[in-house]
Amino acid sequence: MTECVLTHRRSVDEYTPTVGEECIQELRELAEPLCGARVLHLNATAAGGGVAEILKALVPLTCDLGLNAEWRILRGADEFYKVSKALHNGLQGMPIQLKSHMKEIWLKYSNLNADLLNSRGTYDFVVVHDPQPAGVLRLLHQKNGHRNPGIWIWRCHLDLSTPRPDIWGFLKPYVEVYDAAIFTRGEYLQKDFQGPRCFDVPPGIDPLSIKNRLLDDREVHSILLRYGVDPGRPFIFMVSRFDPWKDFRGVIDIFGSVKKEFPEVQLVLAGGGADDDPEAWSCYQRTAAYAQGKSDIHILWGQNGVSSPELNAFQQAASVVVQKSIREGFGLVVAEALWKSRPVVASDVAGIALQISHGETGYLARSVDEWVEAITSLLRNRETAAKFGNAGKNVVQEKFLITRCLRDYLKIFRTLSG
Repeated sequence: MTECVLTHRRSVDEYTPTVGEECIQELRELAEPLCGARVLHLNATAAGGGVAEILKALVPLTCDLGLNAEWRILRGADEFYKVSKALHNGLQGMPIQLKSHMKEIWLKYSNLNADLLNSRGTYDFVVVHDPQPAGVLRLLHQKNGHRNPGIWIWRCHLDLSTPRPDIWGFLKPYVEVYDAAIFTRGEYLQKDFQGPRCFDVPPGIDPLSIKNRLLDDREVHSILLRYGVDPGRPFIFMVSRFDPWKDFRGVIDIFGSVKKEFPEVQLVLAGGGADDDPEAWSCYQRTAAYAQGKSDIHILWGQNGVSSPELNAFQQAASVVVQKSIREGFGLVVAEALWKSRPVVASDVAGIALQISHGETGYLARSVDEWVEAITSLLRNRETAAKFGNAGKNVVQEKFLITRCLRDYLKIFRTLSG
């Protein structure tokens, strides 16, 4: 039922020009006592989401430091993904009801995946990402009649600031049996959560990935033309999984107001779906229908997202990058845009506010008026836009690169292993 994800070999030395020799040396020193440790990362999908983006770099870099790291994904039918998405939505505060048959479906596939994990032998560290596979540890304990060997960590990437009490109440017994839990922000930790040792670790982007490497102007220009976007006119850009939490329709409404002052501006919305997200296609269709008849709006779809070089090009060339999330555990796309020195206007929600200081590295907005004012201000004042972009890149350099994320995992492994 679980499936191994193959990653390309990576070396931490490749990151020396970006993060400096001191950072690389610290990683090697932290990893040395852990050499040979068997590490498993378990999540729901190999593409189309932020967790997959992180693991593509984190797993091979962990291996390069001498640990034996492995990445496996769950396999399940559509019924499982529908239930796990409902669980995801409820944990982020959406008013949904987790009915008894839905709980049974989640437990059925959790049991199947627990059986196959049992056959994989033991690991020194197991990191289980998000609610989809979170039930496997408790079910393994029940099957084996004892605690499973190794150190088990639940890594929650969601915005848990306002979960539905009944949804959280269902999941809580399954995640309280872990040795540790990692949240993006301390504010996500629920007061009634007991048992695991808790850590705050924000995600990090891979500066050397195809999605984040600097492209030359000719390549950027060519990609924009391929999608019918005029490189000679300003454009606003947002990239996200097509998801009810991203408010693409709200961005379209704001764009209409901005266009009254800047008739030449364009809007590009890009995204896709993932194996574990049954809502993506219908969300895309609703967004496309809502934009129909409105000029200068480009909506790009890809099953696992528009290709990484294309997303990179749009982020690099955008006059303003926006992220209008209703809830956001972190939002890697914000850090990606900041890394490319782009001015960003984003929702004032927990995970994004961790990355942007309002008025210093970008703008945080709540009301429609604030959104329109922030975007038009940046379109009018390119000097401020450039200042925000440069400051934002420095913040990502310091706080939100994959090397810092790797360092934090190594520290947690060492702390938990005594």
